[in-house]
Formats: sequence, C-alpha cells, structure tokens
Amino acid sequence: MFLLRHLTSACVFLASKCLPDSFVLVTLLSFIVFVLVYCLTGQDASSVISSWGNGAWTLLGFSMQMALILVLGQALASAKLVQKLLKYLASLPKGYYTALWLVTFLSLIANWINWGFGLVISAIFAKEIAKNVKGVDYRLLIASAYSGFVIWHGGLSGSIPLSVATQNENLSKISAGVIEKAIPISETIFSTYNLIIIGIILIGLPFLMAIIHPKKDEIIEIDAKLLKDECKEIELIDHQKDKTIAHFLENSALLSYLLVFWVWGILGFIF
Repeated sequence: MFLLRHLTSACVFLASKCLPDSFVLVTLLSFIVFVLVYCLTGQDASSVISSWGNGAWTLLGFSMQMALILVLGQALASAKLVQKLLKYLASLPKGYYTALWLVTFLSLIANWINWGFGLVISAIFAKEIAKNVKGVDYRLLIASAYSGFVIWHGGLSGSIPLSVATQNENLSKISAGVIEKAIPISETIFSTYNLIIIGIILIGLPFLMAIIHPKKDEIIEIDAKLLKDECKEIELIDHQKDKTIAHFLENSALLSYLLVFWVWGILGFIF
C-alpha cells in the first residue's frame, strides 16, 4: 500500500509538471515526426509536408464517426432520466471508499457501452458524488471517473474492432495487407479472452482506485458550492400558448422516438 501510494504520487507529479495539454502534445509529436521523416527517409521538406497534409484529410470519415459518438454520448448523458439516476446513485455512498469504487465501476460500464457516453457521464457523476460525500479527495475522484476509459476499446464503441468487422475495399489498406476478410465482433469484442480481461478490470480497478486514497492530511476537497449547476433548467415551452410548427418540432420527443426506431431498423437490417 505504501509503495503504491508513492508510485501514484510520483506519476501525479510527473503528469502535472511535465505533461502539456493534448493539443500541445500533438503539435510537438507532429514536429518530431517531421524531423525524423526528413532525416531518415531522404524526402525534402515540401514532400514531407504534403504527405502530412494528404494523410490528415484521409481521416475525415473517421473523425466524423468519433464526433458523432461524442455528441450522441453527450445527448444520452444529458437526458433527464439519466440525470435522475445519477443523482440517486450519488446519494448511496457514505464514505470515500464506496464513493471511489462506485465512480470507477460506473465509469467502466459506461465506457464499455460507448466511450462518448462514458466520457461525459463519468464526469457528471463524479461531480454529484463530490456534492454528497465529504472527505473524498477530488483529484482522485476525477481520476477514477476517467479511469474507466481504459476499457473502451474492448467495448461496443472500439474503433479497431468495428473497423475490421466492416468488409470494404479499405480493409486491406488500413491493415497494411494483413487482414483481407472482415473479422466479426464475436471474435473480438465478444471473444472469451476479451471478456475475461474486461471482467478482471471491472473487478480489480474499482478496488485499486479506492485503496490508493491519500491520507487525511493530504486530501484535497472541493467546496460543494463551486459545483452548483451553472445554468438553470430550461423552461418547457407551453404549446397551448405558442402553437407554431417550429416550436412544436424543437420541443417534441416525437422526432427522437422516430430516430431511435429508424436506427434500430437499420441495425436490424444490417445485422
């Protein structure tokens, strides 16, 4: 336990002092790759820049898929029913141990379902926990919320398992000729070895995050007043007073239900 806490402290120090923001990191990596390609492949600078630009635009389709996953995950996590469920679950823990365990476990489940959903709902749930549970280290609480992200690529929204499960002309190209035939998700996401790994993480990680909680004199809490909702709940429009078509369409759940049934129909037709 002593060694684990010291290792955690060292990692926290390294990340907080040396690791820049993600955009800065990507920019630095781009420059490093540019220098390596220029020095090791014999290409001139204009060719390297051109290759980088052409390669970036080939990722537009993939980027759109990732954007949709994040946006739809945000929409699901913001639903009233989900918000009520989170508030109820956040009222259950009475101490830091159960709070950290529950946050991590929920994060793992949510990220396995959809990484965009898990990314949003985990942060919201950690915020609700911080409002209700005293004596929990806020840094570790947020880390627990995002720790569930380690499971996402073995889950239902894993990019590579879903890509190799789709038979198209780019399959051989993206796998450098290694994969010629589509691999069904029954052999990747739902394979026995993957499910065993997922199960071990589901059991072990919540306990790990709970036991590395810092000592009482090292805890950093957050004032619950800072976590109050920044915006008030939007008032529902009274359609009896305003019966315009635009207001009805914007505030009706009918389109959402139709969209869900439509997507389920497409999935049923494909699979």
